[in-house]
Amino acid sequence: MGEQEPYAGLATTFDTAAELYEQARPGYPESLFADLAATTGLASGSARVLEIGTGTGQATRGLLARGWQVVGLEPGRELATVARRVLAGQGDVRVVVSPFERWEAGDLAPFDLVFAATSWHWLDPEVAYRRAAELLRPGGHLAIVATEHVSPPGGDDFFRRVERIYDEVGMGDGQGGPKPPEAIAAPDVAAMAGSGFFAHPTVHRYVWSRDYTAEEYLSLLSTYSGHIAAAPWQRRTLFDGIRELIAARPAGTVRKHYLNMLQIAVRLD
Repeated sequence: MGEQEPYAGLATTFDTAAELYEQARPGYPESLFADLAATTGLASGSARVLEIGTGTGQATRGLLARGWQVVGLEPGRELATVARRVLAGQGDVRVVVSPFERWEAGDLAPFDLVFAATSWHWLDPEVAYRRAAELLRPGGHLAIVATEHVSPPGGDDFFRRVERIYDEVGMGDGQGGPKPPEAIAAPDVAAMAGSGFFAHPTVHRYVWSRDYTAEEYLSLLSTYSGHIAAAPWQRRTLFDGIRELIAARPAGTVRKHYLNMLQIAVRLD
């Protein structure tokens, strides 16, 4: 199998909405970073972290709050510009404009931790696991956060009802709405363990929610690659329909549940 071209296709859409990405994209639970530190054994203030796909720093803030030194790789130039601005003064961080697969570390390696928050799925697995292992010190860890939209018991039925509009504009996924969190397995466990570079990972799971007004929710959707790439008439019809659905609700809001899965594996020596 040949290597795929890094940072191509839908992956490039985020850079067209960098400021909105910073305003609308949620961060990650503090407990995720506490578990990351406990599982890896990395002490506060002494770890060197390579972050893949920094975006505008949603996860970087949590890494810096542990006192860790962070080199963030972000292939989108506009996203990197915003990240440098919002992370200024928050800790020891360097944001580099580069796709992970082609980054030359020089004397910055080795790292104690390679970390990817909701970005690993954009990488070429034929390259990514080997590169991560090469950039880690012996005993270093790879941590991958996967994020899913879920519907726990009692979750908001808005997401089931809105599927009708997605189907009308040809953007439906045929799933009938988000799945319950217990139905979703951590997606990278098998590949991490089977890569030959990492041990079987430890997995931590976090379910949490955020309430959005119609405009806040539409701003969030406007940072998703499929929505950015949609035709103007699809976005217009979809967004008008979403506004109407949310406006008809007593609270005028929608509650979205997120599942973060933190998958941590030590490098095999």
